Amino acid sequence: MTTHTLEESVAKSPPGTAASSARRRPGRIRRAGLPYLLLLPALVLELLVHLVPMVIGIVMSFKELTQFYIRDWGTAPWSGLGNYRLSVDFHAPVGAALLHSFLVTVGFTLLSVALCWLIGTAAALFLQDTFRGRGLLRALFLVPYALPVYAAVITWVFMFQHDNGLVNHVLHDQLHIGAKPAFWLIGDNSFYALLTVSVWKGWPFAFLMVTAGLQNIPGELYEAAALDGAGMWQRIRRITLPSLRPVNQVLVLVLFLWTFNDFNTPYVLFGRSAPEVADLVSVHIYQASFVTWNFGTGSAMSVLLLLFLLVVTGGYLLATTRERRTSDV
Repeated sequence: MTTHTLEESVAKSPPGTAASSARRRPGRIRRAGLPYLLLLPALVLELLVHLVPMVIGIVMSFKELTQFYIRDWGTAPWSGLGNYRLSVDFHAPVGAALLHSFLVTVGFTLLSVALCWLIGTAAALFLQDTFRGRGLLRALFLVPYALPVYAAVITWVFMFQHDNGLVNHVLHDQLHIGAKPAFWLIGDNSFYALLTVSVWKGWPFAFLMVTAGLQNIPGELYEAAALDGAGMWQRIRRITLPSLRPVNQVLVLVLFLWTFNDFNTPYVLFGRSAPEVADLVSVHIYQASFVTWNFGTGSAMSVLLLLFLLVVTGGYLLATTRERRTSDV
């Protein structure tokens, strides 16, 4: 049988036969492979932007990479675990400074996440009921989240100025708080300035997430609770918060990771050298790498930070999964 007659027989074969299945198989393969083909550009970019630099950073952490090997970092001598030992030796200056920065970051992150969640949840609950002007308030609440980080933080830098800043003008000149204007960008007050800016630009995200979660709570539950005599706080504690538990689990984790890794806010607020009380670990690693030109030690610190965040994320997900399964049972 020639090729022409074979093709005609396949084309004329009835449905359900082997010949018709062979004719449909290439189309099915193309349809099944289309989603992966569409994902390929994103996967390639993810590989180039995140995975490749991550692998290079891990390799750099095992090298004595200083400014003398910047032009050809591949020739830097291997140090093995020397950079890691130096980073976790808390009795030495480098390890002690890293531990202090880590503790500052933990305290700052916990306070920022708690305040962001509290303010965002309170604002979402306040705007849950319909009233005139609710749409305008929602838009105003989302302004800090919509502004570019650099523009927003630079505005706060001018507001925190000692002599002509808005913060000192309101607190000292108008409200007469304090004997003299405070320094907000240096000294002990820098921690509160950093916390204020972080909460200001972070709570609208919590507000947005909680608002979306409130839309999924049936109104009949509140009506039934009101008929049973439940007050506002009882409805929030018995209905709202349990219903928002899946949203809050994701929200708290995202806020924690964003805040712990935040570099833009302290860098724009304080510059290359942050005050000691506001020395976040992200800025500390930057200083160890690009100020002292010890890229090997800075890379080791970055890997340790990555491992810490992976452990915290894994433990948090494991704990919340078990809690969800227990509550379902």
